[in-house]
Amino acid sequence: MTPFPFAAIVGQDEMKTAMVLTAIDPKIGGVLVFGDRGTGKSTAVRALAALLPPIQAVAGCPCNSARPEDCPDWAQVSDMSLVERPTPVVDLPLGVSEDRVTGALDIERALTRGEKAFEAGLLARANRGYLYIDEVNLLEDHIVDLLLDVAQSGENVVEREGLSIRHPARFVLVGSGNPEEGELRPQLLDRFGLSVEVTSPKEIDTRIEVIRRRDAYENDHAAFMARWQPEDAALRERILRARAALADLKTSNVVLHDVASVCLALGSDGLRGELTLLRSARALAAFEGAGDVTRDHIRRAAPMALRHRLRRDPLDDAGSTARVARQLAEVLP
Repeated sequence: MTPFPFAAIVGQDEMKTAMVLTAIDPKIGGVLVFGDRGTGKSTAVRALAALLPPIQAVAGCPCNSARPEDCPDWAQVSDMSLVERPTPVVDLPLGVSEDRVTGALDIERALTRGEKAFEAGLLARANRGYLYIDEVNLLEDHIVDLLLDVAQSGENVVEREGLSIRHPARFVLVGSGNPEEGELRPQLLDRFGLSVEVTSPKEIDTRIEVIRRRDAYENDHAAFMARWQPEDAALRERILRARAALADLKTSNVVLHDVASVCLALGSDGLRGELTLLRSARALAAFEGAGDVTRDHIRRAAPMALRHRLRRDPLDDAGSTARVARQLAEVLP
């Protein structure tokens, strides 16, 4: 069945905005979605991927290479023609083995042909797309370490079983989880560009609308898709225009000063917070068709870009979102 339309998702505006921003500029670095079960987290990821335009890739390449010369030699690709593929969305399940993630020796070819060949893993399939991890806070430590290395370099390296393999692995990392089931390691937390919090809707009318749309999607699918696909198409065009506009977007010294001032006031570690906030504000401005980044764009992007980068303050009982809002009010009145 066709994925649920992105435009038809009720509420969860911050989550949808964060995902759209990473679609405009993948360098933002992915989205971490924490909150209640059954709030549309996985639905939103698949809906966004279905919304985005297909990618051009080499037909036989397991890494979704955009050009024949980029396809790795170990793939031994015979068909170098370019084809259109849907934007990849790859699930990384809990308990997955390292070989399944990175790829390993192709046992079938080794036994039947006596050849030492590489079987690509999930990281190859996710290249130029999305890698989705549900319950990311429960992921095993050795898989977390592996993802940290790949997220840093944009390349998967496999050195074992007599194999020496490299291939590109650039993807938007999307993780979801319930904070009550455990915290995320700080090193992995910092690798997510944006962080959003989702909750079950409290308004009865909103809950009714969620039920109504899901029921229509399942039981009157054709009519439901006919109603919402034009809105998805319009959103796709806005994302494509925003991508094209990013290069020409103006960023003044005042904006850079504002970005640095907010991060300094919040005490965020390193400079990744500033870079992510700037990229997010630029993507938001491009999405809205603005000619330059304004203080308003910074204010709206700051909670998503910074709430997960704050140091714990034992003397401050306020949540991270409230702390960001308080500092924004003081630094950017």
